[in-house]
Amino acid sequence: MLGTPNIDRALEDLILQKTEGIPFFLEEFIKSLRDLKLIERKDSTYQLSKDIQKLTIPSTIQDVIMARVDNLPEKAREVLRTGSVIEREFSFNLIKRVTGLPEQELLSHLSTLRDTELLYERDIYPQSTYIFKHALTREVVYDSILSKRKKQLHEKITNAIEEFYKDDLCYHYGVLTGHCIASENYEKGSEYARLEARRNQKAASFKDAIEYAKKSVACSEKLPKTEANQRRIIDARTTLATYILSLGHYVEAKDAVEPIIGLAEKMNYRKRLAGIYYTLGVFSFIVDEDIFNGLSYFNKAKCISEEIGDMLSLWFTSFHLGWCLSYNCEFEKSLTCVKSSLDMSELTKNQRGTLFSKTLINYTYQLQGHIDQALKMSEESLRMVEDTDDTFTKGAVYVMHGTALYYKGLFDDAEKYLLRGLPLCEKNSLVTYDGWATANLGWMYFDMGKYKKAQNYHYKFIISTFEKNKLLPSLAIVNKALLARAGTYNNEKAINIEEIIESSKNIKLKALEGMIERIIGDILLYIDDDHLSDAEAWIKRAIDADTRNGTRWHLANDHALYADWFKKKNDLSKVKEQLAKAIDIFRECSADGWVTRTEKALAEF
Repeated sequence: MLGTPNIDRALEDLILQKTEGIPFFLEEFIKSLRDLKLIERKDSTYQLSKDIQKLTIPSTIQDVIMARVDNLPEKAREVLRTGSVIEREFSFNLIKRVTGLPEQELLSHLSTLRDTELLYERDIYPQSTYIFKHALTREVVYDSILSKRKKQLHEKITNAIEEFYKDDLCYHYGVLTGHCIASENYEKGSEYARLEARRNQKAASFKDAIEYAKKSVACSEKLPKTEANQRRIIDARTTLATYILSLGHYVEAKDAVEPIIGLAEKMNYRKRLAGIYYTLGVFSFIVDEDIFNGLSYFNKAKCISEEIGDMLSLWFTSFHLGWCLSYNCEFEKSLTCVKSSLDMSELTKNQRGTLFSKTLINYTYQLQGHIDQALKMSEESLRMVEDTDDTFTKGAVYVMHGTALYYKGLFDDAEKYLLRGLPLCEKNSLVTYDGWATANLGWMYFDMGKYKKAQNYHYKFIISTFEKNKLLPSLAIVNKALLARAGTYNNEKAINIEEIIESSKNIKLKALEGMIERIIGDILLYIDDDHLSDAEAWIKRAIDADTRNGTRWHLANDHALYADWFKKKNDLSKVKEQLAKAIDIFRECSADGWVTRTEKALAEF
């Protein structure tokens, strides 16, 4: 930078002391010393100037940057300040429009800023773009502007962007949102934030969609409390809840609509009541596990959606109503609802809606024990999604296909798809599918005899995932029991079976009743030989529950476990009888791998 390797020791010590070797700080500090004439070259060596004691040496990186900026000509400084208000990167044409300077004068000032290396220039005039060398430089310059002047510049920039980019304004909604908020034009800010949120939602960038939807809410709530603005607030909060629900963050979604429930009901704002009731239904079902309350809200939302022709709310309500009914083991009603959401998606050629509907139909078939139908549905989904870049939907499709393969008994293929889907779901914050992938991997590794792997990773992860996001508490209870079961098979002695039995009383979802009872029976069967009678009682309860609820694949597993109980009692005829029942049910479910696995166990007798 100084054109010589020879630096006086006192200068070198000062530079290292002030900058602590941070490259950007070091570079800016040297430029500042040079610009302020605090250093001089004598022969071939740079040293501190003789009158150094009379001058103030910048102590922080912010001081260094401002010292360099203050050393610029006034008009160049003003151009730099204006650029800092636009963005870190800005085009020549835009800053020309904002500053109103003659072209040659502006080019001269930009050349000065480029020569001082505060800005870089990219592309060729007149398509030039200027970039602040470092984000901190822009931040320091921006912070130096008086508040009133900042507000004026943001307003000016908003108008310039609207005029200059009027033909493709959709690509600038996000930037315009920021400028409108900074200039306190909250009406425009609310609208641009809404449009940017919607643009991100369509691209499956739900995190960004949520951030801009929150900005739309914040802007709307700063507007005068007119009836029109109250409706705007209700619109903004309901839309925010919809985006949040897409990621499976149900508590946040309820928090988004809670402040507007009374207002929307008082105004009888039918356009948004459907979305509000749907959100409350999802919360009641997935967080509180209050099926009755959930169904009540869903049915309200469904009636209003049909009445006003709100197809989006009707789709979401039908989808989650179907999910709620499947956990309540009302499978035919569930399939009717989800097939309705599938029909709507196919009618509007909405591929994402089609695929998510198919994943839920797949899941319902799995619970029923219709494994071939589940696989057919997931294979159709795979063909639709395989060649797309939609990682959001692809993650969910991989997970549900992997789960269907596990129920089929094809462990290697199931593992492959579950492991492919899991990182995609994590990346896109798809909490529900992320948790479902992890749960099934844990269950499968247990069935493969990899108890430590199941225990140390999958079960623990699913528990933290579901508890952290406060969803499906019954599934968290089941997985805690599964964690204990893996520990039992891994010869751990400190299993608190009483605590597991006590927590099982809090299972509220019918689809999980037989599962928790079978797991407890399994733990009691292998924890020691003193609990065999208790183990049998729990296994029988599992058989009764899965028979009553129509969860056939799980019923087959109940009979296979009952065979293990008879094996402990050395009653080989009963072992064969129970294994034969398991085989018949697995075969009825088309769970071919499980048929083979159970036939192998039977052949040993």
